Amino acid sequence: MDMVKKNVLGRGLGALIEDPEPQVEVKERIIGGTEIPIIQIDVNPFQPRTRFDEASLEELADSIRSIGIIQPITVRETEDGSYQLITGERRLRAARIAGLESIPAFVRKANDQGMLEMSLVENIQREDLNAIEIAMTYQRLVEECELTQEDLSQRVGKNRATVANYMRLLKLPAEIQLGIRNEKITMGHARTLVGIDDHKAQLKLYYKIMEEELSVRTAEELARKMQLEVSEEKVSKALTDNNARTYEELKNHLAGFFQTSVDFKRNAKGAGKIIITFNSDDELERIIGIFDRLKS
Repeated sequence: MDMVKKNVLGRGLGALIEDPEPQVEVKERIIGGTEIPIIQIDVNPFQPRTRFDEASLEELADSIRSIGIIQPITVRETEDGSYQLITGERRLRAARIAGLESIPAFVRKANDQGMLEMSLVENIQREDLNAIEIAMTYQRLVEECELTQEDLSQRVGKNRATVANYMRLLKLPAEIQLGIRNEKITMGHARTLVGIDDHKAQLKLYYKIMEEELSVRTAEELARKMQLEVSEEKVSKALTDNNARTYEELKNHLAGFFQTSVDFKRNAKGAGKIIITFNSDDELERIIGIFDRLKS
């Protein structure tokens, strides 16, 4: 990372999001924020975090009761004079548990697009999200904020390969994504599973990792073998499918030529016979006549 990017990251969210346009401007810049009644604050519909640890919230609530809110939340003012949370939902929830009636907040005016981007980038930078939540947040920034992966990597201060690796986790089967969220496997294991093309093989290795508590290195070795098997199986299937199509075309051609059904019988070594069906002596004589004409 060059010195310019380091300086940008050091200045916080305001530097990560380019110089705000008129619709994303800071309304208040008061040290400690301005006190806003909690009852007037609606939750953030763009919150990427989907789970909040109750015990952790209780601990934060105890801290708030003792020393108050250290870091103000960020909200936007809505047209009806109420407020909508942009960042700091964990602090807001804990403040409610602590019985606070108001909370210090920085107030911004932002449209939905600006709010979404601020919320997502802020959470990526400051919250302890799990790998799947990070991947889903990256995906939302790409799709809903119309960012390229290059733009995204600059916004969140990560190299493009890291961003791509997180987003690839969303291609894993749902069971594995849930396992990552519940910390049943590490990010190293997850990257190993992504390298396998077949979902069945991914699940097979996933359960083996958990049951046998495999290290990442052991999982990588097994993944290489499984990927080789998957590749060989795909080649074999492609050849088999191709042969099947060829024989089907030949059967249809012969059936049309003899004007009756034709079938092939083959063994595992490739040897076999052609079966030409006839339903009467007259039909048999007709088929024999065809062979006689071919012979002559």
